[in-house]
Amino acid sequence: MLQKLATRLTRWSMRYVPDAWIIAVILTVIVFILALIFGKHGPYQLIQDWGNGFWLLHSFAMQMALIIMTGYILSTSRPLKAALNWLAGLPKSPAASVGLMALVSMVLAWINWGLSIVGSAVFVRYMVRKQRGVDYGLLVCAAYLGLGGMWHSGLSASAPLLVATPKHFMEKEMGIISVADTIFTPFNLILALIVLVVWTFLATRMHPKPEDTVEADPSLLKEEPEPPKPEIKTFVDWIAHTPYVNLFVAVIGLIWLFWNFSTKGFGGITLDTVNFTFLILGILFHWTPASFIRAATEAGTYVWGVLIQFPFYAGMFGIIRDSGLAEVMARWFTAIASPQTYPVIIYWYSGILNYFVPSGGSKWAIEAPYIVQAAKNLGVPLNQLVITYAWGDMMTDVIQPFWAIPLLGVAKTEFRNIMGYAIVFFLVYIVVTTVAFLIMPYVF
Repeated sequence: MLQKLATRLTRWSMRYVPDAWIIAVILTVIVFILALIFGKHGPYQLIQDWGNGFWLLHSFAMQMALIIMTGYILSTSRPLKAALNWLAGLPKSPAASVGLMALVSMVLAWINWGLSIVGSAVFVRYMVRKQRGVDYGLLVCAAYLGLGGMWHSGLSASAPLLVATPKHFMEKEMGIISVADTIFTPFNLILALIVLVVWTFLATRMHPKPEDTVEADPSLLKEEPEPPKPEIKTFVDWIAHTPYVNLFVAVIGLIWLFWNFSTKGFGGITLDTVNFTFLILGILFHWTPASFIRAATEAGTYVWGVLIQFPFYAGMFGIIRDSGLAEVMARWFTAIASPQTYPVIIYWYSGILNYFVPSGGSKWAIEAPYIVQAAKNLGVPLNQLVITYAWGDMMTDVIQPFWAIPLLGVAKTEFRNIMGYAIVFFLVYIVVTTVAFLIMPYVF
């Protein structure tokens, strides 16, 4: 029954959930209609609102693109690949292999979700080469858990880092909220730890019996050939393959990071400083300009979606903010919620919406204007709201194939092959997190 449900849900998603940019256009139409019905502007003025807001998120789009790029660059560096290769040889059983995969995927995602996208895929290949008797569908599903339910609680969390960054697009309504009041609160850290432990344990317990195990395609066991040693014939060749350029940038970058965090503490953690940190580490770990540039070129193929989609979400933000629709929708949430029920309502609302808009950063632009206003109306602390949104945004990620596409491409499998396991992780996840947000107003 579980496999049938998984297959049907995957087929439905593949058949009826379109490309992310098309979703952005469809949502623009929906927002336009809602503003026309409930807002204070006519069609001509709404088009002006849309155009006026179109470029409001260009800085945010650049920051999100850099998270993907810097995470990819770091995950393809030799030191990280060597560490993952070493880790892949540690497990002594198929169940332990799957548990380690889940743990590594979630830890990488907490550090940087861009790092987890590629790092987890690389780890899958190393694990397949070194371990035998591991069910491949469960292994790949475990590799997706970082993006499926951990990333928005960590150091590259879109909404918490955005509101901690000066001049963010909601600063007038929210001010600056430090990560000390969001990411590093005991509530967020304890919930992340609970999910980490529960999902890792669940992964080990879900491994099928040997007679039911489906192992990986043998073609994945092939070792990747080492790139040929470059020939140094000219000054251009030498400077492209010398470490001195990367070392110079890395040293001055690390000195700046030391100054930033030693003087500002948690206040020094913003989207910009997180991206700066991973960029400097990527430059250092790739060691030569040629290696770094090659990785950056490959990473560029993953960022086009963010750069194209975000202006359309910014246009929606402009309509919602300027047409009066934000105030109307805020009153809807105020009418159905209380300070005690608002977190769990927003958690479920964001989670359901996330299945159709699987982008935590851009979706924040749609939700923020009215859920922030509703929180103010109800007297709910805004840092509490940001954490609630972040976790709600991850609620349906594990059963949404959008962010699994890079992993599936490397793993050479399809989402329907992991969906049965993903549903089990999802069901356990929503129970744990729903309980957490029911009690949040009393313990936060």
